[in-house]
Amino acid sequence: MKIVTVSLFAIGLGLASMSASSAMPVAPLDRAAASDTATIPVAGGCGPGWHRGPAGGCRPLYNCPPGWHSGPFGRRCFRNW
Repeated sequence: MKIVTVSLFAIGLGLASMSASSAMPVAPLDRAAASDTATIPVAGGCGPGWHRGPAGGCRPLYNCPPGWHSGPFGRRCFRNW
């Protein structure tokens, strides 16, 4: 009987603490109060000067002249067909 009482007390305590937690804060209703200045723009999570490749990896931005495109790893330029 003592084990049942302690178990019910532990379950009740767990349920009470679960309702008091705030994992997701309430969003502000006024759009002016929510500023986007805390957001740092990056190129797909790679940072400035880099972009995501077809396999999902970060590769450097490589600018080829008009009529050319970057190769598989962005290190060479190939003529457009």
